[in-house]
Amino acid sequence: MADNRAIFSNKFLPYVLVFPQIAIVGVFFLWPGFQAVLLSVFREDAFGTRRVFVGMENFVRLFANESYLNSMRVTFFFSISVMVIVISLGLFFAVLADRAIRGSNFYTTMIIWPYAVAPAVSGVMWMFLFNPTIGVISHFLDLAGFNWNHALNPTHGFIIVTLAASWKQIAYNFLFFLAGLQNIPPSLIESAAIDGAKPRTRFWRILFPLLSPTTFFLVIMNVMYSFFLTFGIIHQVTQGGPGQATNILVYKVYRDGFVNLNLGASSAQSVVLMAIVIGLTFIQFHFFERKVHY
Repeated sequence: MADNRAIFSNKFLPYVLVFPQIAIVGVFFLWPGFQAVLLSVFREDAFGTRRVFVGMENFVRLFANESYLNSMRVTFFFSISVMVIVISLGLFFAVLADRAIRGSNFYTTMIIWPYAVAPAVSGVMWMFLFNPTIGVISHFLDLAGFNWNHALNPTHGFIIVTLAASWKQIAYNFLFFLAGLQNIPPSLIESAAIDGAKPRTRFWRILFPLLSPTTFFLVIMNVMYSFFLTFGIIHQVTQGGPGQATNILVYKVYRDGFVNLNLGASSAQSVVLMAIVIGLTFIQFHFFERKVHY
């Protein structure tokens, strides 16, 4: 068996090649994470001139704060809503695009396009569509007798940020599902069709189980997306309101740390958020990966 390992004549060259990536990870990920853990056990004034060690007091106050507990509930409900929508629609569009239909390339391009839109821009677009005064969608809702106002109604606020976040992420799921479908041998589907299996049966008994590695990967990535990368959407559309209905954990970290200048509490929230994401990822790998067939 041939050995395909790379051989470097200079033993320092591999370290030089990986140093830029290691430096980026260290400066932008490891060092801020270390600082957050350090600040979480201190109480610091708004100007950063005085720091007092308080141990676990920041965490105790955090879990006794109803506003923070509400933010955790909103975050989990928001992440589940986004994940269900984007996986369902991404898979649906991928199945349609995988068929040999006229204009499939144009169809695929139009689905991929939203992924190139920045989260803040996506939020602004949906905010204009649902604007109570000039929004196109809100106008038709008003004609139907439905009074839409996401700035005052907590349910409306949650719906609009969920739609905006899902619209942007559908393309990401679509690409992976489409690639997974195109890698499934057509002979499996043809054999099932010859044996008399109906299209629905072929999908749920053959296609979907073979897509389980892709689905498992997308579940993890969608959870990460809804926890962290939806900050721009919420900041542009609702700013955590109305009534803290969209105040997810990452936005509460921003509000407490950069707006209210409560650095100790904000750092403690960052540590808890990091622990939640690590815990969810561990649970997914430990329990759900057993049902994945590679």
